[in-house]
Amino acid sequence: MKADIKAADRGEVIALMEPLLLGEGSRHRGPLTDLALELTHKSAGFRRSLPTSVLVSLADLVRAMNCYYSNLIEGHNTHPVDIERALKNEYSQDARRRDLQLEASAHIAVQQWIDSGGLPGRGAVTIAGIREIHRRFCELLPEDLLWVEDPFTKERVRVVPGELRHRDVQVGRHTAISAGTLTRFLERFEAVYSHGGKTESIISTAAAHHRLMWMHPFPDGNGRVGRLMSHATLLDALDTGAVWSVARGLARNHAEYKRHLADCDRPRRNDLDGRGTLSEEALAEFTRFFLTVCIDQVTFMEGLVQPDRLRARILMWADEEIRVGALPPKAGSILEAVLYRGELPRGDADAVVGTGERQARRIVAGLVDKGVLVSDSPRSPLRLVFPAALAARWMPGLFPEQII
Repeated sequence: MKADIKAADRGEVIALMEPLLLGEGSRHRGPLTDLALELTHKSAGFRRSLPTSVLVSLADLVRAMNCYYSNLIEGHNTHPVDIERALKNEYSQDARRRDLQLEASAHIAVQQWIDSGGLPGRGAVTIAGIREIHRRFCELLPEDLLWVEDPFTKERVRVVPGELRHRDVQVGRHTAISAGTLTRFLERFEAVYSHGGKTESIISTAAAHHRLMWMHPFPDGNGRVGRLMSHATLLDALDTGAVWSVARGLARNHAEYKRHLADCDRPRRNDLDGRGTLSEEALAEFTRFFLTVCIDQVTFMEGLVQPDRLRARILMWADEEIRVGALPPKAGSILEAVLYRGELPRGDADAVVGTGERQARRIVAGLVDKGVLVSDSPRSPLRLVFPAALAARWMPGLFPEQII
């Protein structure tokens, strides 16, 4: 990030950000509409296939997944097991590792706020919503992560949570609009992306994602804000239940993701490349890439929790734990009942295992201690949890196996 102490309003016109939408008249619109409809169908089908209790537990795991991959894109590699430890207030003694755990906790807290309805409707693409995402994320960061250093002058600048930048910046080859124009450009951004139908909202998610990066409204944290904004937009437009995330796909295609973002910074190439200042073709290609990644991630998650396969993996794990004495016999029967029913009243446990109430309590306690069953209160039904430490066994491919 290259700072300029003379940063001011240079009077850039908002047309510099056009096109903001790939409208009905665009030659790219048809195939993108098809992708948006495919994504809508697949996402709805996947959510409907999940019992409510599994939906809640899976959303908790996906928050950790989204956090891990979004931070990984920024070069911060905090393993999901360390993220899970942070959520239990178990922090590393190493200062840098602890800071990254706190960063992960901040990301998850913001997404949980979003998933709980913190940005209803099109709130994520409003100026207030964008600043609130940044504020909530940054105010939970440790002090060391609130400072950015100019790579040229080595001057350290503190990031103020929710506050727009006051300096000019250069990101790679792209010089962002002057700090003094941000409010005008963000007002245009909100006016365009906070209106329109469901299909338009889905298609324009990628465009809004890039245009926010193009404006670069904050001194730091723009990438995380952009991906959380996109998550919130899709949550609203598709009613995803927060059980899949685009961040994993973007991280696994990191080079292509960055290339598309850079291509979208380029000016219109010729008379066939739309009528805006920026390239319509590049924006269309990024939109195709973004929607395809979304579809791939829904397909991936759907395959992971396919009932018969998920059941087989979980019961195989339980059998191994029983053989080494880490779980009481018949623990698999409790897990199988929870998988089949979605949740299990504690009073039904003895009937499931057929060994009497005392032994049933012992089995349930063993599974709770392992972190694979939970209930909201001592009298609430038991439901399944997907611990990050077991992701490699239960949900292969979701996270990296190596503990960093």
